[in-house]
Amino acid sequence: MLFMIVERFRDIEGTVERFKAKGRMLPDGLSYQASWIEPSGARCFQLMETENEELLQAWLGRWDDLVDFEINPVLTSADFWAARKTG
Repeated sequence: MLFMIVERFRDIEGTVERFKAKGRMLPDGLSYQASWIEPSGARCFQLMETENEELLQAWLGRWDDLVDFEINPVLTSADFWAARKTG
């Protein structure tokens, strides 16, 4: 499953410090695909992949003191349209 995570930084300096010290802190089975940050630095959009949503929640818990999250399950365009053809 793919998830588009929208991050709103409450403490961007603290987020940067933790990331430099510990990296993304991903549990095994959760993979980072790509990310984009608004030019203002206010929000980050991360595409994550896992078959186990509990792993996603565990990862979010490692950052939720610094960042607010919006979780959006997503499909690739190809997967979406393929499902429409068969459904």
